[in-house]
Amino acid sequence: MARRRILLIHATPVAVEPVHQAFIELWPEAEPFDLLDATLSVDRAAAEALTGDLTERLCLLAAYAEQRAGAEAVLFTCSAFGPAIEEAARRTRIPVLKPNQAMFEAALQQGGRVGLLATFEPSISSMAAEFEEMRQAAAAETDLVTRVVPDAMTRLRAGDAEAHNRLVAEAAGALADCDSVMLAQFSTSRARAATEAQLGRPVLTAPHAAVAALRSRLG
Repeated sequence: MARRRILLIHATPVAVEPVHQAFIELWPEAEPFDLLDATLSVDRAAAEALTGDLTERLCLLAAYAEQRAGAEAVLFTCSAFGPAIEEAARRTRIPVLKPNQAMFEAALQQGGRVGLLATFEPSISSMAAEFEEMRQAAAAETDLVTRVVPDAMTRLRAGDAEAHNRLVAEAAGALADCDSVMLAQFSTSRARAATEAQLGRPVLTAPHAAVAALRSRLG
């Protein structure tokens, strides 16, 4: 039987390893491939808001995945482009998943006070808006609390994953009163073990939730 080809579209190289690890753990029969445009994260960080140009660039990448690369589904791994990914999904015929969609669904099912720990500050506004939209659609009784750890991303990009994980875990202490805690970025999921040790309970990660959702949808 042919393996299911999934195109992973990245805006930063630090998101690649965590999502591939999630596929190894949860769906080894799939065939994930990578499209990386690191200028996307640079240009998004420099912009005050998501621009039309950035939206068109993401749509072009999704169209390439569908029309040229033979993808059966697309998973974006950068959390700062929610509305642009929604537009890309409207223009394609294959499933296109936002990075945090499945993780948010899991948190909403748990309910209560939900913590979101991010390492890329420009992603917070779009993620909070996406979560609120999903909360209203589900009529869920939840409150979202966000925390940003910008130094962690700087350390990770410099190659110091241990310091990244430690900073994320330390910041998670401020979310100890939350019923569930989410690690916002795909790259942040590498701090899951350290964060769970800090909180003494499981945390939700975007790549694991997304891969599980894709497997359920495509089988």
